[in-house]
Amino acid sequence: MSGRNEPSGSALAQPLRPPSPGRALLYAGLFVLGAVLGVAGALVQPAWFPGGLLLALAAEAGLCVGAGRAVGRRGGAAAPALGWALAVVLLTTSRPEGDFVFAAGSGSYLFLLGGIAVAVICATLVPVRQPDGDSVRLRK
Repeated sequence: MSGRNEPSGSALAQPLRPPSPGRALLYAGLFVLGAVLGVAGALVQPAWFPGGLLLALAAEAGLCVGAGRAVGRRGGAAAPALGWALAVVLLTTSRPEGDFVFAAGSGSYLFLLGGIAVAVICATLVPVRQPDGDSVRLRK
């Protein structure tokens, strides 16, 4: 084709593979932990406003950054963030009895929007593994 001999071990040209069963189980556990943290944050933030709000957002940031660093991939930070988001979105719906978890106030909106912002920031800033070797570097 192009006549160049490209090394077959380049990390940039490898096809995507599904995660190993152990890694998939780890991601599922982080997802559940994120959901539990979302429920706990939803209950804590209105109880001790504004300290509860800051505590809930700091706990989410700690979980996402810690999980991302422990796993070494962005998926480690994204799994608890997705679990948090799913739990919080499900808690925003009202029940037939008229009960709901989030009141229409500034604290609830700050928790929802701040939590989404924290999740995106943490998943973006997690250091990821970089491919090594001269074959993946630009030549001078």
